[in-house]
Amino acid sequence: MPETQGSREGSGILDKIVQTKRREVEALLPREVDFGKALESAPPARDLSVALRWDREVRLIAEVKRRSPGAGHIRRDLVASDLALSYEQAGAGAVSVLTDREYFGGSLDDLRAVREVVGIPILRKDFILHPIQLLEARSAGADAVLLIVRILTDDALSSLHSEAVALGLTPLVEVHDASEVGRALKAGARLLGINNRNLQTFTTSLDVTLGLLASVPDYVTVVSESGIRTPQEVDTLGAAGVHGILVGETLLRAPEPEAAAAELAGRPRVGRTSD
Repeated sequence: MPETQGSREGSGILDKIVQTKRREVEALLPREVDFGKALESAPPARDLSVALRWDREVRLIAEVKRRSPGAGHIRRDLVASDLALSYEQAGAGAVSVLTDREYFGGSLDDLRAVREVVGIPILRKDFILHPIQLLEARSAGADAVLLIVRILTDDALSSLHSEAVALGLTPLVEVHDASEVGRALKAGARLLGINNRNLQTFTTSLDVTLGLLASVPDYVTVVSESGIRTPQEVDTLGAAGVHGILVGETLLRAPEPEAAAAELAGRPRVGRTSD
């Protein structure tokens, strides 16, 4: 999940973000026809699941993000296209672009700029609540979208997952506990993002991913998110069979994000039962 840290504060920020997104959705609805026309010239979608499901390598999704509600400004002077290209050159398998403007300082212009320069899949990381946001994402050149189980009803999750797939987008469905894993699988998730951050306590632990893996079928591609900082931590996840990692602040706070990405990319992975 895009970072909304803190205990009560974190939950409050998440609620506030969702309310803001609902207002943004209302403003987008009159543009549905425009998005439909833009789809006709959108570049072909690239499959994020295929990019991540490598037999013996943990694949890196490297993030483009300026700030977050909890951490404040992280790398305010970044040029999205330059950073994304450096990630690709460092061995990243995909790029995540924060497109929320009000809380994260991003935009779809960042995503469009990244699409111009990289050949790897691009994940639109935002708070998706309505199908109009899927049209917006695909017309802007996104290959994948984040669907956060915590902020969606079962019906909405299932519907958004189906509509994303119909548009050619790969849905990365984000969960934090066993109940959410069950809901994600019921909705048809084939690409699961396990968020290691507990929004109630502001703690991150790789044990969240490691503890949930047993409840995830082998046919599902698994991405571990949040709190991943060292090659050794990536090796731990890879030894458990995790297919990918999503890393933001570790890279963005590094003096040289490309070098930091290269340290985490391409670490060894051990296949799960039927990979």
